[in-house]
Amino acid sequence: MRSPTAENGREPADEATPSYCACETLVLGCGNELFGDDGFGPAVARRLLERPELPASVLAMDVGTSVRQVLFNVVLSAVRPSRIVVVDAVDLGRVPGDVWTMAARDLPEIKCDDFSMHQLPTSNLLREVADLGGVEVLCVVGQVSAIPPEVRPGLSGPVARSVEQAAEMILRKCGVLEERGHGG
Repeated sequence: MRSPTAENGREPADEATPSYCACETLVLGCGNELFGDDGFGPAVARRLLERPELPASVLAMDVGTSVRQVLFNVVLSAVRPSRIVVVDAVDLGRVPGDVWTMAARDLPEIKCDDFSMHQLPTSNLLREVADLGGVEVLCVVGQVSAIPPEVRPGLSGPVARSVEQAAEMILRKCGVLEERGHGG
C-alpha cells in the first residue's frame, strides 16, 4: 500500500527522517552571531519566520554553524527538498550590505578573509547535493563590513539594513513575492 502524501504533495518523512527533508524549500541561515556580521544568515532566517506570507512549503532554519549536519541529513534522506537556499555572510570585496545570489558551484573554494568556519567543506557538500541529489541549490549572500577577531555580537549598520532585502529576495525566488527590477 502506498503511503499517504503530505499536505504539500510530497511523501512524508518516516520517523528517522528529519521533517525539514520533506519541505519544498529549505532555507538555511548560516553563521555565528557572536562574531558581528557573520550573523547575517541567522538574522535573515529569523526575519523570514516573522513574515506572515511565508508559506508552509518553505521552512526557514537558523542553523548557526551546524549547516553540515543538516546537509548530511538531506543527502542521506530518501526524501529531499526540491530547493535549498543557503544564506551566509561573505567577504568578497563588495560594498558592505550588498546582497546577491550565486550558485553553489560559484562559491569560492577558499575564502581567506572570511571567518566562516562553516564554509568548507560545506561548499563541496552543496555541490554534491545539487549535482548528485537533484536539489536546486541557491546561495543568498551578504557582503560583510567586517568580521571581528573577538566575540562581538550584533550586525553592522549596512548588514542589518540588508536583512529585509535578503528575505524579500528569497521570497521572490520561492514565488511568494513578484519579481521586481534587476537583481542578484
